[in-house]
Amino acid sequence: MGEQLSQSLEPIAAWFRSLNTPEPIVHWGHPVMMGIVVFVMGGFVLYTGWRGRLTPTGEEESLKNRTEHRQIAPLMFLFISMGYTGGVLSLVIQNKPTLESPHFWTGSLVIILLGINALIALSGFGGQQKGALRTVHAYLGSFTFVVLVVHAIFGIKLGLSI
Repeated sequence: MGEQLSQSLEPIAAWFRSLNTPEPIVHWGHPVMMGIVVFVMGGFVLYTGWRGRLTPTGEEESLKNRTEHRQIAPLMFLFISMGYTGGVLSLVIQNKPTLESPHFWTGSLVIILLGINALIALSGFGGQQKGALRTVHAYLGSFTFVVLVVHAIFGIKLGLSI
């Protein structure tokens, strides 16, 4: 399956190779940009989500944090999804296997977990069961951030090995 994916992405990868981008940018561009997204945006989303949750409802601080969380979280999900695609493409550009590393699988897990968390939020947290689904959303988001940290460690290991 990895070979099929690589073959289907090869025309795009060939176009990128034709740009003669310096090797360090091709090799480390994805990790640097995703590190910014994960640790800056992701950290902010995690922080504002928990601050909004732990500050008593109705206080201005709670409302401010919840609003910021709602504004940034979808952008973070978009950038992580784009980075996921870019990471796979980066491996194809470098003629490396795509589906063989733990970094790929933790990235896939992150996309699934973020998607589930987005669906929970888009559902309005279940209407009558707001407390339960808000709690699931909070802990699932926190767990996803931990998976992102593990993902980053696997990514650094992968980057150093290729």
